[in-house]
Amino acid sequence: MSFGPVRRALLALAIGGFGIGTGEFVILGLLPNVAGDLGVSIPSAGHLVSAYALGVVAGAPLLTIATVRLSRKTVLVGLMTAFALGNFASAAAPNFDTLLVARFLTGLPHGAFFGAGSVVAAGLVGPARRTAAMSVMFMGLTVANVVGVPLTTLLGQHTSWRLVFALVAVIGLVAALAVLLVVPAVHAEPASLRHELSVFAKPQVWLALGIATIGGGALFATFSYITPMMTHVAGYAESSVTLLLVLFGLGMTAGNAIGARLADKALMPTLYGALAAEVVIAGAFLVTSYSEVAAAVTIFLFPATSLALLPPLQMRIISLAGGAPNLAAASIQAAFNIANSLGAFLGGLTIAAGFGYDSPNAVAAGLAVLGLGIALTSGRLDRRRAQLPVPSAEAVPAEVG
Repeated sequence: MSFGPVRRALLALAIGGFGIGTGEFVILGLLPNVAGDLGVSIPSAGHLVSAYALGVVAGAPLLTIATVRLSRKTVLVGLMTAFALGNFASAAAPNFDTLLVARFLTGLPHGAFFGAGSVVAAGLVGPARRTAAMSVMFMGLTVANVVGVPLTTLLGQHTSWRLVFALVAVIGLVAALAVLLVVPAVHAEPASLRHELSVFAKPQVWLALGIATIGGGALFATFSYITPMMTHVAGYAESSVTLLLVLFGLGMTAGNAIGARLADKALMPTLYGALAAEVVIAGAFLVTSYSEVAAAVTIFLFPATSLALLPPLQMRIISLAGGAPNLAAASIQAAFNIANSLGAFLGGLTIAAGFGYDSPNAVAAGLAVLGLGIALTSGRLDRRRAQLPVPSAEAVPAEVG
């Protein structure tokens, strides 16, 4: 990773991650503006978030399958171009229904880009640095929550939400050009769709997806309701929420970097540790959410533990997939977007039941416990397989004829 060409290639992938992260989350801060401009209610405008997430879930496997025989560099350029076009369409949408369709289409390239990008990033370096290399690409996604989302939200609130989507589209085009210019063309054997699909016959692959869906859902159970939690429980003014979200993004960035560094040394222990820390911090948030200072500290620590899961999970599923990593790597992104919906839904149930705006933290702790249980089960299967005797050459009967 110390050589110039590799760093430039990883930076190009990170620009793509930055554009996608900004485009995905900026809508959260602009919902009132979109709703007012298009004449719909804020809850109705919230369907734009769900439409994008559905696009990610659908696009991750479908686009990966459709492009499995193409060069990964070509795929990455095409996906970022499609993402840019989707954002241009969002900016120009004449009504809400058109915007809803545009957001779904914009989400389609998301998971496939991160899946293909992970495989490319891992292939640029040696085995000991693969998780760290992938984390550079995901660093763009986390930095988007520190810089991109707050700045574009501010821009949209003072100008137009349409301008924001157009700006995100430009970032997408810049990323596509950067990938075209500096990411090397890897000459690999054409992938087989049957081979890619056969990966999902492995129980360990499904367990990895389960960790992402259940353990990842813990973060979204809390994050989806962080604004009312901070204003109604911790006592922050609404004007402070943007700075708290920046703190949240810094936690994501730190967790991504730490998880990658640790995973290259001990992958499964990193998963166990991150999930266990998530359990503790989510539980503590039930108490710390009543203090401004303690809540701010927890807002940093919670996403740090959660994002520490992403690099080791991405590396684990690529390792499990062996020579057919494309579909499996993209599926992790679909799993995290299912986690988004699952966490938000379950957290909302406790609020609707009257348990208060801090109650999603209890849901988060429960999901993290389940995620840790799935990870421990996966590790146990690893150890059991390692203990199985390996047949010797003499024990294998010679082929007759």
